[in-house]
Amino acid sequence: MKSLIENITAIQVESPVDKIIGQLKQLIVSGQLKPGDRLPAERVLSERFGVGRSYIREAILKLEFYGLLRTNPQSGTYVAGLSINVIDNIISDIIKFNKDDFNALIEARYHLELNAVKLAAERRTCEDLESIKSAMEDYENKASTGGDAVEEDMVFHIKVAKATKNSVIESMILILVPDLIKNIVQNKICGDNRAKTAIEEHRMIYAAIEAQDMAKAEEAMASHLDEIWQISKAGFAAQHIINEAEV
Repeated sequence: MKSLIENITAIQVESPVDKIIGQLKQLIVSGQLKPGDRLPAERVLSERFGVGRSYIREAILKLEFYGLLRTNPQSGTYVAGLSINVIDNIISDIIKFNKDDFNALIEARYHLELNAVKLAAERRTCEDLESIKSAMEDYENKASTGGDAVEEDMVFHIKVAKATKNSVIESMILILVPDLIKNIVQNKICGDNRAKTAIEEHRMIYAAIEAQDMAKAEEAMASHLDEIWQISKAGFAAQHIINEAEV
């Protein structure tokens, strides 16, 4: 039997991205936005929602990934030609996915990034190397002085994903990584010195990609993600014990 304290669960606080997706869902379901309609420009949406444009871009990216929006670089972003019921159900699943089990998200990220870095090592171009190196140096400059380098860390991983030349992998990492990194850093899940430790790990990842050594790239990324991966595995093991005890 569960104790009183075990019956208390954490309060789920919606992220700005979830709120944006939720409001867009209501506009579509209510018929104010119809399949084929063009969304207002990012700047306009940012002003109306009262959030930064990065939140608008992330929400649009997620909806594009699931096929609910489509973007034409010349003319803008449009609602896809799906039925209202399909759009309603998929958006509900997207928001639920964002609040899913933290350990499961870490596990998904771990396996995704290990495969991504191998592809990056195989397919990277000179331009990719410049982008990854620039992101790495931006992170080092911020982290080495004790600054908040969360965004620089995200950019480094996103640049590695871009080098895979696989748009699906890149989109999945864009969806998974930002919220996870913010959560890990803000809650100090990996300890206070993690930011500076990551500097050398980023360098090893970059060196392996530069050398186009897929095995070393995978090894370097696995080492980089090992601490949070071990926490995830421990979380799964603990949950298994709890589930067994409740049977």
